[in-house]
Amino acid sequence: MKDGYKHLGEYIRQVDIRNTDGKEENLLGVSVQKQFIPSIANTVGTDFTKYKVVKKGQFTYIPDTSRRGDKIGIALLKDYEEGLVSNVYTVFEVVDTEKLLPEYLMLWFSRPEFDRYARFKSHGSVREVFDWNEMCMVELPVPAIEEQRKIVKAYKAITDRIALKKQINDNLEAQAQAIFTSWFVKYEPFEHSIDEDGSPLPPTDWENGILDSCIDFINGYAFKSDELLSEPLPDCYDVFKMGNIKKGGGLNYDGTRSWIERKSCSGLERFVLSQGDILMAMTDMKENVALLGHTALMDIADKYIVNQRVGLLRSNGYLGISPYQIYLLTNNPIFLRELRRHAHIGVQVNLSKEDIINSRVIFAPEEINRAFTHKIKPLFDYISLNNAEILKLNDAALQIQTQLSR
Repeated sequence: MKDGYKHLGEYIRQVDIRNTDGKEENLLGVSVQKQFIPSIANTVGTDFTKYKVVKKGQFTYIPDTSRRGDKIGIALLKDYEEGLVSNVYTVFEVVDTEKLLPEYLMLWFSRPEFDRYARFKSHGSVREVFDWNEMCMVELPVPAIEEQRKIVKAYKAITDRIALKKQINDNLEAQAQAIFTSWFVKYEPFEHSIDEDGSPLPPTDWENGILDSCIDFINGYAFKSDELLSEPLPDCYDVFKMGNIKKGGGLNYDGTRSWIERKSCSGLERFVLSQGDILMAMTDMKENVALLGHTALMDIADKYIVNQRVGLLRSNGYLGISPYQIYLLTNNPIFLRELRRHAHIGVQVNLSKEDIINSRVIFAPEEINRAFTHKIKPLFDYISLNNAEILKLNDAALQIQTQLSR
């Protein structure tokens, strides 16, 4: 064991309080982003008295690591006084918060190195499990409590600033989508007619077409897992994965980060992302289709390279249609609903290149498209400035996590 490190089992204990009252409020699950989320489990006929109670300041994790990729589902409850989780989860708490801060421990759990360790230590033939004994054997540095508080305070200042910038961006994108809906769904600024059912019809000089007319499409590159790095080297690309696309659309900087050395990417220049590129999620879970078809708009050049199962859509300038317009179109509920109707359902739900490029689109005349871009560009310029700051803040947060082990 490294000097100054301790076994986690010296500081934590399991908690097993059952929901004996049979409450059905605050049913929670844990995401691979290491956050509590509302449970999506089918609870018909469920005996809720078997559910476990998790209280504010306590942890929950999923011992089964077989189906969650590279991340371990573990979270610290902060937003509720208490919640309920399935009895397959393990609930635990810090015994003495004057020796180990729960927030400091959560920082340790958030590191990619912890995920790799937990996957390596998982065992089992039918399914792999990171059990309680292995959790207790985790080694970590435990500095003086004042040093822990200092680290947590610095990290929280960064994450609070990130949350503020994200909220501003969400509001700006909502404004842009409202303008798009007014112009290209309801046709409010233009002379148009109404269908028998009361639906607005597009102006008579607008054209029916398919998405392929205004984009060039590329499937993401299938990198080998052993090529990817869990920590960046000086000359690397960030690998853009589906986790970098938010549910509802937009860039997500909270996804699992991986990097690849630029020298390994010779001949892959067309997969390197440019400003204005649009990235679409092409796969989703069958039980909970929430991400499929949503897109993110890249606003920085030469930082990311796109991974498989992400579609790269590049505006070709047809009829003056900008990347902003394509981005808003692809995240519009009407477009998404129609696109998902063509998805292929197996173990997962998938979209093919043909499903995407053959999506039906109504094209406005060029002067209208250019006027629309002129109107919404200031919103996206502001979003881009916020995203640039978020990237820097994320790197600062990652640096704090990385330095925990030094």
